[in-house]
Amino acid sequence: MVRQDWLEPAKLPQGPGYAITAKCSRRLDEAALRIYRAEAIDWSGSWHLIVLEPIRERTRRERLRADLAFLGYAALSETSWIGPRSSTELDTLLNAENVRSDRFDAVLEGDPAALVARAWDLPSIAAAYERWLNEAADLIAGLSPGASDAQIFAARSRLVHGWRNFLFRDPGLPLALLPAAWPGEKARTYFEQEAARLLPAASAFVDRNL
Repeated sequence: MVRQDWLEPAKLPQGPGYAITAKCSRRLDEAALRIYRAEAIDWSGSWHLIVLEPIRERTRRERLRADLAFLGYAALSETSWIGPRSSTELDTLLNAENVRSDRFDAVLEGDPAALVARAWDLPSIAAAYERWLNEAADLIAGLSPGASDAQIFAARSRLVHGWRNFLFRDPGLPLALLPAAWPGEKARTYFEQEAARLLPAASAFVDRNL
Protein backbone atom coordinates (compact mmCIF):
# COMPACT_ATOMS: atom_id res chain seq x y z
CA MET A 1 0.00 0.00 0.00
CA VAL A 2 2.97 2.30 0.55
CA ARG A 3 4.36 1.42 -2.89
CA GLN A 4 0.98 2.21 -4.43
CA ASP A 5 0.87 5.56 -2.55
CA TRP A 6 -2.18 4.74 -0.39
CA LEU A 7 -0.23 4.94 2.89
CA GLU A 8 2.94 6.69 4.03
CA PRO A 9 5.15 6.01 7.09
CA ALA A 10 4.36 8.22 10.08
CA LYS A 11 5.68 8.64 13.62
CA LEU A 12 3.03 7.99 16.24
CA PRO A 13 3.31 8.53 20.02
CA GLN A 14 3.52 4.76 20.51
CA GLY A 15 6.04 4.20 17.70
CA PRO A 16 6.19 3.78 13.91
CA GLY A 17 2.91 3.74 12.06
CA TYR A 18 1.19 4.78 8.86
CA ALA A 19 -0.96 7.66 7.66
CA ILE A 20 -3.22 7.91 4.64
CA THR A 21 -1.93 9.93 1.70
CA ALA A 22 -3.72 12.71 -0.14
CA LYS A 23 -4.40 10.20 -2.94
CA CYS A 24 -6.01 7.81 -0.46
CA SER A 25 -8.10 10.58 1.09
CA ARG A 26 -9.43 11.61 -2.33
CA ARG A 27 -10.26 7.99 -3.21
CA LEU A 28 -12.12 7.46 0.06
CA ASP A 29 -14.10 10.68 -0.43
CA GLU A 30 -15.01 9.81 -4.01
CA ALA A 31 -15.95 6.25 -3.07
CA ALA A 32 -18.15 7.48 -0.23
CA LEU A 33 -19.94 9.88 -2.59
CA ARG A 34 -20.61 7.03 -5.01
CA ILE A 35 -21.71 4.57 -2.31
CA TYR A 36 -23.99 7.05 -0.53
CA ARG A 37 -25.01 9.16 -3.53
CA ALA A 38 -27.52 11.75 -2.37
CA GLU A 39 -28.79 12.97 -5.75
CA ALA A 40 -29.11 11.99 -9.38
CA ILE A 41 -26.08 12.33 -11.64
CA ASP A 42 -26.33 15.10 -14.22
CA TRP A 43 -24.94 14.69 -17.72
CA SER A 44 -23.91 17.55 -19.98
CA GLY A 45 -24.33 15.53 -23.17
CA SER A 46 -20.61 15.40 -23.89
CA TRP A 47 -18.12 12.59 -23.29
CA HIS A 48 -14.70 12.81 -21.71
CA LEU A 49 -12.29 11.12 -24.11
CA ILE A 50 -8.78 10.00 -23.11
CA VAL A 51 -6.19 8.88 -25.65
CA LEU A 52 -3.22 7.25 -23.91
CA GLU A 53 0.25 6.55 -25.18
CA PRO A 54 0.84 2.80 -25.69
CA ILE A 55 2.01 0.99 -22.54
CA ARG A 56 4.24 -2.02 -23.14
CA GLU A 57 4.48 -3.39 -19.59
CA ARG A 58 1.58 -5.73 -18.95
CA THR A 59 1.47 -5.07 -15.20
CA ARG A 60 1.24 -1.30 -15.65
CA ARG A 61 -1.31 -1.69 -18.43
CA GLU A 62 -3.59 -3.91 -16.35
CA ARG A 63 -3.24 -1.69 -13.28
CA LEU A 64 -4.16 1.35 -15.33
CA ARG A 65 -7.15 -0.44 -16.87
CA ALA A 66 -8.47 -1.37 -13.43
CA ASP A 67 -8.03 2.16 -12.08
CA LEU A 68 -9.67 3.81 -15.09
CA ALA A 69 -12.61 1.40 -14.85
CA PHE A 70 -12.98 2.27 -11.16
CA LEU A 71 -13.17 5.95 -12.12
CA GLY A 72 -16.03 5.19 -14.53
CA TYR A 73 -14.20 5.01 -17.85
CA ALA A 74 -14.60 2.32 -20.51
CA ALA A 75 -12.14 1.24 -23.17
CA LEU A 76 -13.03 1.84 -26.82
CA SER A 77 -9.64 0.47 -27.84
CA GLU A 78 -6.35 -0.37 -26.14
CA THR A 79 -5.47 3.33 -25.85
CA SER A 80 -8.83 5.18 -26.07
CA TRP A 81 -11.18 5.52 -23.11
CA ILE A 82 -14.47 7.36 -22.55
CA GLY A 83 -16.49 8.45 -19.55
CA PRO A 84 -19.62 10.58 -19.11
CA ARG A 85 -17.59 13.10 -17.10
CA SER A 86 -14.01 13.88 -16.11
CA SER A 87 -12.81 12.38 -12.84
CA THR A 88 -11.07 14.53 -10.25
CA GLU A 89 -8.65 11.62 -9.69
CA LEU A 90 -7.54 11.36 -13.29
CA ASP A 91 -4.53 13.70 -13.11
CA THR A 92 -3.21 11.97 -10.00
CA LEU A 93 -3.65 8.53 -11.58
CA LEU A 94 -1.93 9.31 -14.87
CA ASN A 95 0.88 11.24 -13.20
CA ALA A 96 1.53 8.36 -10.81
CA GLU A 97 1.76 5.94 -13.73
CA ASN A 98 3.83 8.45 -15.75
CA VAL A 99 1.50 8.03 -18.73
CA ARG A 100 1.09 10.77 -21.32
CA SER A 101 -2.43 11.40 -22.56
CA ASP A 102 -4.50 13.67 -24.75
CA ARG A 103 -7.96 14.52 -23.44
CA PHE A 104 -11.05 15.98 -25.05
CA ASP A 105 -14.65 16.80 -24.30
CA ALA A 106 -16.52 15.40 -27.30
CA VAL A 107 -20.09 15.16 -28.54
CA LEU A 108 -21.03 11.90 -30.23
CA GLU A 109 -22.44 11.99 -33.74
CA GLY A 110 -24.91 9.18 -33.30
CA ASP A 111 -26.95 7.33 -30.68
CA PRO A 112 -25.33 7.54 -27.23
CA ALA A 113 -27.25 4.44 -26.10
CA ALA A 114 -25.52 2.41 -28.82
CA LEU A 115 -22.12 3.68 -27.67
CA VAL A 116 -22.92 2.81 -24.05
CA ALA A 117 -24.02 -0.69 -25.04
CA ARG A 118 -20.73 -1.21 -26.89
CA ALA A 119 -18.50 0.21 -24.16
CA TRP A 120 -20.15 -1.30 -21.05
CA ASP A 121 -21.73 -4.71 -20.45
CA LEU A 122 -25.03 -3.35 -19.15
CA PRO A 123 -26.92 -6.70 -19.17
CA SER A 124 -24.26 -8.21 -16.89
CA ILE A 125 -24.38 -5.20 -14.55
CA ALA A 126 -28.19 -5.29 -14.46
CA ALA A 127 -28.18 -9.01 -13.62
CA ALA A 128 -25.69 -8.36 -10.81
CA TYR A 129 -28.01 -5.71 -9.36
CA GLU A 130 -30.95 -8.12 -9.44
CA ARG A 131 -28.90 -10.82 -7.67
CA TRP A 132 -27.68 -8.36 -5.05
CA LEU A 133 -31.19 -7.09 -4.38
CA ASN A 134 -32.51 -10.62 -3.81
CA GLU A 135 -29.59 -11.48 -1.52
CA ALA A 136 -29.92 -8.20 0.38
CA ALA A 137 -33.65 -8.74 0.90
CA ASP A 138 -32.93 -12.22 2.30
CA LEU A 139 -30.23 -10.79 4.57
CA ILE A 140 -32.53 -8.13 6.01
CA ALA A 141 -35.44 -10.56 6.33
CA GLY A 142 -33.19 -12.76 8.46
CA LEU A 143 -33.01 -10.10 11.18
CA SER A 144 -35.58 -10.80 13.87
CA PRO A 145 -37.54 -7.89 15.41
CA GLY A 146 -35.47 -8.27 18.57
CA ALA A 147 -32.09 -8.49 16.85
CA SER A 148 -29.17 -7.25 18.94
CA ASP A 149 -27.00 -4.28 17.97
CA ALA A 150 -24.20 -6.75 17.20
CA GLN A 151 -26.41 -8.70 14.77
CA ILE A 152 -27.57 -5.48 13.12
CA PHE A 153 -23.99 -4.24 12.82
CA ALA A 154 -22.99 -7.51 11.15
CA ALA A 155 -25.94 -7.43 8.74
CA ARG A 156 -25.35 -3.79 7.81
CA SER A 157 -21.65 -4.44 7.26
CA ARG A 158 -22.50 -7.25 4.83
CA LEU A 159 -25.05 -5.00 3.14
CA VAL A 160 -22.51 -2.21 2.60
CA HIS A 161 -19.75 -4.62 1.56
CA GLY A 162 -21.95 -6.20 -1.11
CA TRP A 163 -23.10 -2.82 -2.37
CA ARG A 164 -19.65 -1.25 -2.57
CA ASN A 165 -18.55 -4.00 -4.97
CA PHE A 166 -20.57 -2.13 -7.61
CA LEU A 167 -17.90 0.58 -7.48
CA PHE A 168 -15.80 -1.82 -9.56
CA ARG A 169 -18.61 -2.84 -11.93
CA ASP A 170 -20.97 0.10 -12.43
CA PRO A 171 -19.48 3.27 -13.98
CA GLY A 172 -22.23 5.40 -12.48
CA LEU A 173 -23.80 6.42 -15.77
CA PRO A 174 -26.57 9.05 -15.64
CA LEU A 175 -30.13 7.77 -16.08
CA ALA A 176 -30.34 9.47 -19.50
CA LEU A 177 -27.84 6.88 -20.79
CA LEU A 178 -29.38 3.80 -19.17
CA PRO A 179 -32.21 1.49 -20.29
CA ALA A 180 -35.70 2.11 -18.93
CA ALA A 181 -36.48 0.56 -15.52
CA TRP A 182 -32.76 0.24 -14.75
CA PRO A 183 -32.52 -2.20 -11.76
CA GLY A 184 -29.60 -0.25 -10.31
CA GLU A 185 -31.97 2.51 -9.19
CA LYS A 186 -34.30 0.06 -7.44
CA ALA A 187 -31.29 -1.55 -5.77
CA ARG A 188 -29.91 1.85 -4.73
CA THR A 189 -33.22 2.89 -3.19
CA TYR A 190 -33.32 -0.33 -1.18
CA PHE A 191 -29.71 0.04 -0.05
CA GLU A 192 -30.11 3.65 1.06
CA GLN A 193 -33.33 2.87 2.92
CA GLU A 194 -31.97 -0.15 4.82
CA ALA A 195 -28.48 1.26 5.44
CA ALA A 196 -30.06 4.35 7.03
CA ARG A 197 -32.58 2.32 9.05
CA LEU A 198 -29.89 0.04 10.50
CA LEU A 199 -27.32 2.79 11.12
CA PRO A 200 -28.33 3.85 14.68
CA ALA A 201 -28.07 0.34 16.14
CA ALA A 202 -24.87 -0.43 14.19
CA SER A 203 -23.30 2.84 15.37
CA ALA A 204 -24.30 2.08 18.97
CA PHE A 205 -22.50 -1.27 18.73
CA VAL A 206 -19.35 0.43 17.39
CA ASP A 207 -19.44 3.14 20.07
CA ARG A 208 -19.70 0.58 22.87
CA ASN A 209 -16.79 -1.47 21.56
CA LEU A 210 -14.42 1.31 20.48
